[in-house]
Amino acid sequence: MGDTDSEPAKTGDSLVTVIVALIANALIAVAKSVAAALTGSASMVAEAAHSWADTGNEVLLVIAERRSARPADARHPLGYGKDAYVWSMFAAFGLFAVGSAVSIQHGIAELIDPEPAGDYGIAYLVLGISFVLEGVSFTRAYRQARVDAHRRRTGTLHHVARSSDPTLRAVFAEDAAALIGLAIAFAGILLHQLTGSPVYDALGSIGVGVLLGVVAVLLIARNRAFLIGEAVSDEVRDAALRDLLGSPSIERVAFLHLEYIGPGRVLLIAAVDLVGDRSEADAARELRALEDRLQSDPRVGLASLTLAAPGGPSLMPTAGAE
Repeated sequence: MGDTDSEPAKTGDSLVTVIVALIANALIAVAKSVAAALTGSASMVAEAAHSWADTGNEVLLVIAERRSARPADARHPLGYGKDAYVWSMFAAFGLFAVGSAVSIQHGIAELIDPEPAGDYGIAYLVLGISFVLEGVSFTRAYRQARVDAHRRRTGTLHHVARSSDPTLRAVFAEDAAALIGLAIAFAGILLHQLTGSPVYDALGSIGVGVLLGVVAVLLIARNRAFLIGEAVSDEVRDAALRDLLGSPSIERVAFLHLEYIGPGRVLLIAAVDLVGDRSEADAARELRALEDRLQSDPRVGLASLTLAAPGGPSLMPTAGAE
């Protein structure tokens, strides 16, 4: 079967990416908190809240990676793959509640009752160190995404948006937002220093909060899509269809359904017409053999084949598919 959006064999890469982000964000959160206490900058407070939210989120993403990798059992025959989307959803809600809401609330409070700020050098130093650490984490996520996208012959951003791997998408999006947020915070603090007006610093805090809110909503929407059952792309469906039609024992495919049941794992249901006239027992054995072959692919969590009603056309790959 053709490449799905992610592969189980690559979950170790995603775990390393999350751990790198966790270490970087924990160090950054401590540094920003100290800087926020020393400078009184609203933008720095927002950045500290952002980094603590990201740190907590990475812990949840580590849990997502570990729990979703558990093998199927009698009570969960499709496995635990969708646990990745549950815990990633928790992480996205955390980013919204802690990172976005706190940043916006603090920015509004600063507009109403501004506090004096100082020690701008400390703020700039911490922002610079944070940019380097966030850059290291983002580079790791970007490289993983680029390799996966190249293997599937698609764009990196398109792969991240459509990937069935929620941890890669979360780290990529959060680190990208962190780099943009640092630029917003820097601009707010610099304008505060140059003009003496705390309004710019407060607006920087609100800007960081809005940015985090947008990212959180997008992550929540993608996780929701996979939790309620998202079908695979046309390219993956066509590859699976060609694989079935290429079997010497299958004459036609009357029905095909492919749905993600976890990162890089799909449920495959198909109705096929076998070649020749077969007895019921022989047809049953052939269907089981085909299911076993399909399930030998680590990307197929479960394959279920039934006999199609006689007659009728076969499904074919979409026009223009390779």
